[in-house]
Amino acid sequence: MAASLALASCLAAHPGLAATDLYRRLPGVTAAEPSALELAQALQRKYDAIRGFATDFVHTYRGGVLNKQLTERGRLLVKKPGKMRWEYDAPEKKLFVSDGVKIYSYVPEDKQVIVGDVPSGDRLTTPVLFLAGKGNLARDFNPSFTDLPPGAAPGSRALKLVPKTAQPDYDWLVVVVDAGTLGLRGLVYGDPQGGTSTFSFTNLKENAGLTDKDFDFKVPRGVDVVTDSSAR
Repeated sequence: MAASLALASCLAAHPGLAATDLYRRLPGVTAAEPSALELAQALQRKYDAIRGFATDFVHTYRGGVLNKQLTERGRLLVKKPGKMRWEYDAPEKKLFVSDGVKIYSYVPEDKQVIVGDVPSGDRLTTPVLFLAGKGNLARDFNPSFTDLPPGAAPGSRALKLVPKTAQPDYDWLVVVVDAGTLGLRGLVYGDPQGGTSTFSFTNLKENAGLTDKDFDFKVPRGVDVVTDSSAR
């Protein structure tokens, strides 16, 4: 455990260094590969040290009650604490913004904005919230290694995370990272309806110099505003 903590501290101080190189530098560590728990701890420390990032994404959804399949594309911006902007541009325009206090969901075709509260405290009630600094991968989950999802880039590792406390929106979470740098490459999670969402990330830029204005949301003219009390 002491070696794991030392590795985590080293990753936080030098997030660009390869994880395997950091393990070799720790006293008493001879294994070339970390355990699932050690990788979760190292990944948490790395992302604790990142202020934010920007990336392109492809979102694929399969299964669910209606047994449907859908592939969408867009751009993701993240700035801690709690700020995210998911901007879908194909095949349908959609926008989901968290300004750290409120979450806005806007589909232009529906002509309405749904507004909810960002979960209070450190709760990871939605699987993507860990990207914005919520929760703790090593503390809140039971980690294990798993197979890479289809299409994952060579040199990736997949870490499956099962929440220690049952969550209403997801049953499990898989984080796909670069095996050397721990850079984020993908995210997969399963919902209680039997569906699976897979996000593949490309053109990732860590500490991309984002500002709070990137997460402002202005309600468009002529749309209805609906308050989502279930988001509180």
